[in-house]
This record gives sequence, structure tokens and C-alpha cells, in this order.
Amino acid sequence: MARDTILFDINETVLDLSALRAKFEVAFSEPYAAQTWFAMLLHNSTVCALTGVKTGFAALAGAMLDAFAARRGVVLTGVQRDEILSTFANLRPYADVEPSLRRLQHAGYRTVAFTNSSSDLVGRQISNAGLTERLDEIISVEEVGSFKPDPKVYAYAADRLKRPTSELRLIATHDWDTHGAMAAGLLAGYIDRSGAPYHPLFRRPDLIENDMILLVEKIISSDSNLA
Repeated sequence: MARDTILFDINETVLDLSALRAKFEVAFSEPYAAQTWFAMLLHNSTVCALTGVKTGFAALAGAMLDAFAARRGVVLTGVQRDEILSTFANLRPYADVEPSLRRLQHAGYRTVAFTNSSSDLVGRQISNAGLTERLDEIISVEEVGSFKPDPKVYAYAADRLKRPTSELRLIATHDWDTHGAMAAGLLAGYIDRSGAPYHPLFRRPDLIENDMILLVEKIISSDSNLA
């Protein structure tokens, strides 16, 4: 079995949302405003995937920002709205990301960005984060017209990469994403960025760490044992 390709979720897994959280705190005067909005965004992306609603992640993000503001009686100016949404393209990577990607590449792995972000957005995210040389390929679910955790987006990624799903592993900090990947036949690795307990009803990856570097070393060790 050739396990030479690792997929990475981008938002919150590779890129730190702290800058976005700060913008939300200023606009809404709530310490957890960004987390609530992002949960709304993910919930609605799943609804769209399940019911066949075609939209892009950026358009959905804007719609959910408007809904979030309306529910709190906050009127955002056009400048405020654009500033919040544009932050998505300028997020910094976690400190453990670049060395982890470099380690995988040096070990012979192909590193792949796999995200709900649009193709245009993820391209800007990766470039602005300085990770262009560390991610060998980029796959956006936009090309499928759905969102993770729809099984067909994981199948699409496998088809694009010319690998069976059983030979791919997704690294993500969202348990619904690792669960979705495993339900579609992939392996997964969970990076705990929040300290929240892993969902007890979801499929649990064989490899879990709170540091990407340690997780990557476990992946390399696990795969070498198969050789």
C-alpha cells in the first residue's frame, strides 16, 4: 500500500484564525463572536451539501456574516464587512505547519491543500501565508459544487490525485472533517487546536496529537512500518 500523499484542511488546521477573531471582537464586542459565526458557516455549508444548494464558500461566509450581524442588531458598514471577510485571505499559519510540511516533503510525501475555500481564496491564502513551496497541490471543493463532509468531495480528491481513498490521509482539526474522510474510506489524523473533546459518536482517527510536528512524525513512522 502506497501512502505517499497527505491532505491538509486549511482553515483552523493550517491557518490560525486569531486575526479574524480579533476583527469580530471589535465589530461585535463579543469574545466568541468569530467562533459562533464560523460554526454557523460550517452548519450552513453542510445544509447546502445535503440539499444540493450551489454556492461558494466566500458567498456563504458573507451571507452568514450578514445574518450574524442582524441577529445581534449590529449594522456593519461596507468597510467593516469587507475588512472582516478579507482577513480570511491573510491568515498566518500556525508555527508548527511549515516545518511539518517540509518534513513530509523531505520524507517523500506529496502535500495537498484540501479545503472548503474557493479556488481563488485558497490560492491567495497559501501565497500570503508563505506556503506555496510547501504544498504541492491545491484542491478546492468548489470544483465539485459541494462541501466537506460530503463523501463525493473526498472521492473527487482521490480521483484528482490518482490514488484510491484507502491510500490517502487527511489532517484536520475538525472532528466532522476527519470523520467525513474516514467514512469516505480515507485515513485521518486529528490535530487538536482547541482542546475540545473529540465527538464521541464520530469515527476516531488512529493518530491524534496537539502538535503538527508530532503528528507528522507519527504518520511517517506508521507508514514506514507498512513498507
